[in-house]
Amino acid sequence: MRSLLFVPGDSERKLEKGFGADADVVIIDLEDSVAPHNKATAREVAARFVAERRGQTGSAIYIRVNDLASALTDDDLGALIPARPDGIMLPKSNSGQDVQQLSAKLRVREAENGLPDGSIKILPIITETPAGVLAAATYAGASARLAGLTWGAEDLSAAIGARSARDGHGRYTDVFRHARLTTILAAGAAEVAAIDTVFPNFRDMAAFAAECAEAERDGFTGKMAIHPDQVPVINAAFTPSPEAVKQSAAIVAAFAAAGNPGVVGIDGKMFDRPHLRLAERLLARARAAGISA
Repeated sequence: MRSLLFVPGDSERKLEKGFGADADVVIIDLEDSVAPHNKATAREVAARFVAERRGQTGSAIYIRVNDLASALTDDDLGALIPARPDGIMLPKSNSGQDVQQLSAKLRVREAENGLPDGSIKILPIITETPAGVLAAATYAGASARLAGLTWGAEDLSAAIGARSARDGHGRYTDVFRHARLTTILAAGAAEVAAIDTVFPNFRDMAAFAAECAEAERDGFTGKMAIHPDQVPVINAAFTPSPEAVKQSAAIVAAFAAAGNPGVVGIDGKMFDRPHLRLAERLLARARAAGISA
């Protein structure tokens, strides 16, 4: 997953635009972008649209349901699971236990709708509450459905009373940098993808591209988008370059040719086991993007 595009579930026009955006994942939102009085309509619109138009997109389809404490999650699942989504985004996840609770709900819904057990993945947003940030380590081993971990700043800002998540230079302040790095570490511990959060100012493409580059550098493998114009920028930033793929393939080949030792030399430069692991991860990302070594 490189690019994950949010689309409001109550707008057929925006859903159609999102389906044509070439994102790896289209996230149909039933939560924040849908007003409380419009939740039922959003479920109907989204379910009908996915059922009728699924063949028109190559994107995976995830549904952002309302959080488990909202008393709306079951209604969301009841309306959308018959449309056979690929995954569920769980907002305001407080721990791996919330993932397990959602997984149990999904198992029932899969059985009711003739879907294979475990076929629907889960992508939790793990930093929207203070408890969620502090429980980041609990996702390792929580569920085989876990597709990745991602984070968010806006709900956390409201929860702790922070006036802004960024300083005057546009950089995250300490609390939000902590939430960001916690997500990377928690994803690494769980051995799943780390997905960076949204960049709200979709008109500032230069700043957005810079943030994508920083996220890729730091270990994120994808980023969420709030506008279709952000998708190509994300895909470019998180797709390994031909040079990086070539070098990684050379490292993997050198270790294999040498009998899988602790260290190999290539063109006078030494590479050890961590370099091998990085090369293998990059090649896996390249394959997922349709690039061969």
